[in-house]
Amino acid sequence: MSAQEQAASKAARTLTGKVVSNKMNKTIAVVVERLTPHQEYGKYMRRTTKLLAHDESNECREGDTVTIAECRPLSRHKAWRVVEVVSRAG
Repeated sequence: MSAQEQAASKAARTLTGKVVSNKMNKTIAVVVERLTPHQEYGKYMRRTTKLLAHDESNECREGDTVTIAECRPLSRHKAWRVVEVVSRAG
């Protein structure tokens, strides 16, 4: 397996979510929503996960929609980094 094939197979997982906090230095809190079916009734329920992401330039503000990617652990709870700001808060 060549280096390019290996890099392509190890593509980082990406998620899109909304910034809910930027009070930390170079760190933002992102809420990611997903829909999961109820085990018994099958109705889809909205579930949220809050993740901490590394924002090197402190450019993200609350309300922004961002894309984050998985990376190596940067601290105890932070193992994601900001890839791009999809849309700014209005």
